[in-house]
Amino acid sequence: MLNKIISLLNDFFKDRNFMKLIHITENLVSKVLSIALIVVIFVSLFDLILVLSQDLFVQEPVGFFNVTLIEIFGFFLNVLIALELLENITVYLRKHVVQLELVLTTALIAVARKIIIFDTSKYDKVDLIALGFAALCLALSYGIICYIHKRKV
Repeated sequence: MLNKIISLLNDFFKDRNFMKLIHITENLVSKVLSIALIVVIFVSLFDLILVLSQDLFVQEPVGFFNVTLIEIFGFFLNVLIALELLENITVYLRKHVVQLELVLTTALIAVARKIIIFDTSKYDKVDLIALGFAALCLALSYGIICYIHKRKV
């Protein structure tokens, strides 16, 4: 009996079988993440619609928007970031490769969102400089990747 268990474990841990298990696990996790992200996208979209409709139709207008326009842009960019993340997962499911350009684009959008909604009363000016430096580094990385891909073609 013990020999049979050891034999099964040996078969399981052979490279081919083990890699098959890892591949199945990656696919399953990616699909669960996709479904969860779709839920997040729809909840974010609902939240955006709710904030816009309340600000435009329910509350007494002080200006055109009670909620600052910057906060509304933040809601839009949240949905855009979630869509970019879904695109990253979708590309991974199709090709089983993480596309660096998409990851960098998503990161750039996230940093740009932080810069756009940056509140100088809550954070130091150094934080804004750090975000600017992060955006510069991400843009430079993106440029390098695009340059390398153009040279290969």
